[in-house]
Amino acid sequence: ILEHVELSTDSGTGRFFTQSLRILRRDSDEVAGDIEMQKEFQVLGMQAAVPLLARECLAGVLVLDSRLTGEPLANSELELVFHLLQEVGLALRNTWLHDQLVANNAMLGDVLRELSSGCVVVNRNLAIIHANKAARNIFGRSVKRGAELEFNDLPAALGSKVFQVLNTGNGIATFKYQPPESPQALYYVSILPVQGQAAGQPSMALLMIEDHSQQEQLRRLEIETSNLRLVKTMADRLAHEIGNALVPLSTHQQLLHDKYRDPEFRSSLEAALADSVKRIARLTSQMRYLARDAIISKEALPLAQLLEEAFQEAQKYQPLKSANLQLEKREQPIVLAGDRAALKHAVAEVLLNALQANPATPQRINPAVR
Repeated sequence: ILEHVELSTDSGTGRFFTQSLRILRRDSDEVAGDIEMQKEFQVLGMQAAVPLLARECLAGVLVLDSRLTGEPLANSELELVFHLLQEVGLALRNTWLHDQLVANNAMLGDVLRELSSGCVVVNRNLAIIHANKAARNIFGRSVKRGAELEFNDLPAALGSKVFQVLNTGNGIATFKYQPPESPQALYYVSILPVQGQAAGQPSMALLMIEDHSQQEQLRRLEIETSNLRLVKTMADRLAHEIGNALVPLSTHQQLLHDKYRDPEFRSSLEAALADSVKRIARLTSQMRYLARDAIISKEALPLAQLLEEAFQEAQKYQPLKSANLQLEKREQPIVLAGDRAALKHAVAEVLLNALQANPATPQRINPAVR
């Protein structure tokens, strides 16, 4: 019996109604010419079949037998049943679409709820219509357990920006936010307008907030680790340079008792003291610059003037009269912006390295000014 009762679009009344949306009677020519439909009418004991449509899609078939009095159904009655079934099919279709919409909304809510980023949706009445778990953990710490998150629970700095987006319709690009009560916490916040079907002001605003406190802490740790490695390198370099500066002093100190009365020895001692003091003073100056946390001053200065001052500074530690600085003249001088003292110190170290590279026959230093 199930083989004939089950509705199929491949044969019988199901196939007929997919091709033609007409009411079938048992004594019609269509039924007489189709063995499968004859079997269905016979097994179900029906006199008429009416299609049930859901927006022009076959959803089912209503089978009818005769009246209780045995009289057949009139055409007008079957037409009325047909039109009533269209309303039933429309209701079925709307119910199915509603179920789909509810399922999609539930799925979207589940996705937003499980996101690691906080999501808050605010409507034009400044009412929060959605807040996921991450947002509740961030903003709902002062809210009683079980209570809903309200607009007043948002920090004033963020609430004002949400209000601005709702009024202007312009989103706010991602920005950093640090709560005043938790300066160690760092959040990245973006606020986007949600436009409705009608053009104009947005119907909602979506606030996305992501906790970067741990990443910021890791970044600081990496910087501190890098600084420690730099300090180690600086300490090794400083110890090496100071050791080199102390070698001639140590040598003269060992010979001081025996050769102090020798004028040539005293002259050599004086030169060694002067050279070592200069080297140690230069190292001290280098360490002082490296120990600074920020730029002390920032000004605009011509590059040519900076090079000349740096060359004079380098000559203090490597005085070579035969060395000279030659700069190519340009129609438009190059102007730099930065810490004057730090830039002069850095360039002086480069020029000093050039002077020390060939102290025997220095001739000309011609830096490429670009």
